[in-house]
Amino acid sequence: MTAPKLTQPLVFEPIFMERVWGGRRLESLYGKRLPSAALIGESWEIVDRPEAQSVVHEGPLRGLTVHALWQKHRAQIFGDMPETPRFPILCKLLDAQENLSLQVHPPPQLATGLGGEAKSEFWYVADAAPKSELFAGLKKGTTRAIFEKAIKDGGVVKHVHSIGLRAGDSIFLPSGRLHALGGGNLIVEIQQNSDTTYRVWDWDRAKRGRAARKMHIEEAMRCIDFSDYEPALLKPKGESLVRHDLFQVDKWSLKNERELVPDGTFAIVVCLTGMLECGGLQFRAGDFFLMPARLRDRIVRPKGGDASLLRVMLPRSGGL
Repeated sequence: MTAPKLTQPLVFEPIFMERVWGGRRLESLYGKRLPSAALIGESWEIVDRPEAQSVVHEGPLRGLTVHALWQKHRAQIFGDMPETPRFPILCKLLDAQENLSLQVHPPPQLATGLGGEAKSEFWYVADAAPKSELFAGLKKGTTRAIFEKAIKDGGVVKHVHSIGLRAGDSIFLPSGRLHALGGGNLIVEIQQNSDTTYRVWDWDRAKRGRAARKMHIEEAMRCIDFSDYEPALLKPKGESLVRHDLFQVDKWSLKNERELVPDGTFAIVVCLTGMLECGGLQFRAGDFFLMPARLRDRIVRPKGGDASLLRVMLPRSGGL
């Protein structure tokens, strides 16, 4: 099936998710129109899942879902991509006003047996409150037995590695890595297309009068990598933040116009700061767009302020 002729990048309508740890910063910082009075923790910007579908906001493909694009217009929109039932990644913004639960996502070799989906993810810190942090991996010397006892005793957090954060930091979280995002952080998350999370601890929210959330101790203990000690933040290699067989993420500080990707290759762009222009559309901080593989105008231009962006690409898209 041939898609209508494209003249501009694809912009999707965000899907807002209420979370107990969420807030309103996506509205105050990025101008997103949030549901009134709701604590919004996540904005799903590009997603192809049975329970959640991004929809094209405008243009000749308006109203089509990511799944429809992936199934019916793959060559034109995504180029030469591996055959998978759904678009393989999920792109989000997270506004953590409180700590997220201490959690783990299952590795591929365990996910199916547990009834879940494997999930590795990348976090880029777009905004950080003073003294904010994240938790990732275990402190050296923590064994499975020590950790399991700490869960029962309520002292689990002292065995988890913490890292101070500031805007511009990033980290890769492979499946099996114990982690939690600390309160005060707003991040861009690029992840496998999965929504499987096993919680270990929830900061005693229930003891503070908050609704108790389900824990998944047995599943988590099977998934945690107990050899994963004190991981570090990513150290950029030029513009490259992470290269993985799931996705590649680059950060550009845009001083002059640039070709985003070669013809036949698609990319997802996140505007981090300043203003961008591409295909006749303007984008500000917090905006996402998808550059179709067959769009003629492939140039991105700075249009004000200190313009910077993340460029997300997939294997077989850009020569990974």
